Amino acid sequence: METISQSTKVLYTAKTHTTGGRGHGVSKSSDGHLDIRLSTPGTNGTGTNPEQLFAAGWSACFEGALSTVARRMRITLPEDTAVDAEIDLCSDNGDYSLQARLNITIPGVEREIAMQLVEDATHTCPYSKAVKGNIKVDYYLL
Repeated sequence: METISQSTKVLYTAKTHTTGGRGHGVSKSSDGHLDIRLSTPGTNGTGTNPEQLFAAGWSACFEGALSTVARRMRITLPEDTAVDAEIDLCSDNGDYSLQARLNITIPGVEREIAMQLVEDATHTCPYSKAVKGNIKVDYYLL
């Protein structure tokens, strides 16, 4: 396991405990804010699934990255700026993988400027950086 270098400042550590897995599990955070049931994607299960959780986390993080980049560029993002994430669970002969699409809406901002915001956000968002080169990702500016 790789250790974090002394120069890396840890801002936050999320801690969860999961039992039962995606089929009929439960995930709880150490601070008690998250307590969810898990179910298999595409079924009538009563819980959410890891792909939905990943989509929610990534879209929230990416919108935060857009805000950070916009502040640096002295641009005010409209309140109705939105990021819709789509995470596909794929199978190729039993080998599972993910692919993703982020659909970004930044109404009222010139397309060229919005495209620059999205490009810069891909280099700022920790989720985008983590998956770069690991899964197929398409970013769409709507």
